[in-house]
Amino acid sequence: MKKLLYIGNQLAQSNKTVTTIDTLSRLLTNSGYHVITASSKANKIWRLLDMLSRIVKHRKGLDYVLIDTYSTDNFYYAVCCGSLSKWLGIKYVPILHGGNLPNRLKHTPRLSKLLFNCAYINVAPSQYTQSNFEAFGYSNTICIPNTIELSNYPFELRTTKVIKLLWVRSFSEIYNPKLAVDILKILKDKKISAELCMVGPEVDGSLKSTKDYAESLGVQVTFTGKLSKQEWIDLSKNYNIFINTTNVDNMPVSVIEAMALGLFVVSTDVGGMPFLIENHKTGILVKPNDAQAFANTIMKFSENTSQIENMTLKAREAAEQYAWKNVEKQWLKVFNESQV
Repeated sequence: MKKLLYIGNQLAQSNKTVTTIDTLSRLLTNSGYHVITASSKANKIWRLLDMLSRIVKHRKGLDYVLIDTYSTDNFYYAVCCGSLSKWLGIKYVPILHGGNLPNRLKHTPRLSKLLFNCAYINVAPSQYTQSNFEAFGYSNTICIPNTIELSNYPFELRTTKVIKLLWVRSFSEIYNPKLAVDILKILKDKKISAELCMVGPEVDGSLKSTKDYAESLGVQVTFTGKLSKQEWIDLSKNYNIFINTTNVDNMPVSVIEAMALGLFVVSTDVGGMPFLIENHKTGILVKPNDAQAFANTIMKFSENTSQIENMTLKAREAAEQYAWKNVEKQWLKVFNESQV
């Protein structure tokens, strides 16, 4: 049995969103691997120390260290953990999250080379990230997409007589949550029957500012705060259009989930989204930060049930490729020390 140490921000118990470390570590455990995780410490310094200490503690018999790698300050966690793993002679695998990682390669080249050149392999969840890394010379990069457990996402065809918008993301400025409120405002101003529910935890003050913004515009929005995966899946039955308003993105699991559930997806055309959504076939892509484009798209397609049904059926088919039974095989190839 191979022994894996998975390094990441395991902060779901601190009212943060469930991330890849929570889901992938469990799936790998179910596949027969011995998986140790770190860290659930809320304090950033203690979290880093916990990550490093786990590497030292479990170094004997450790086959791989998986490291969730982001473009934010957490990038430095990955650099520290990767450097320690290299020094101890342990293979490490950065898992590349965040649509802004290409900018990190550009603006922090020395540390990027230290982390990614020395990795056993870099795993990108989208072809967008893989192509960007290869453009910077990181040929040791492969694409293994994010995954869902497909059986947890019952597909349902939905009507759009009343527009019911659903937004699911952490409330962070880069995800542009206020744009969702602007979209609702435009629809309301046109006397269209519409509602909006926004699901997700606070990150940087954006939840409060979005609530205040909705109030200032005089539109009523439902804010649920953080929900468990099952809670938002259950909630999704009451909605028909999923809006992804982000300015930066890679391969968001929430969009894959929406596609699997049968929600009609309208998203900004940024980062890895064109690799996930085939425009006008599995969803619609619009310019970022353009509430009018979102509203026009929603109004146009909500009146054409057959087109929405056709796109959501194709979106479900596309989502099926991200089922664990397919993604698992790609991870097995990595751990069996053969290239994917």
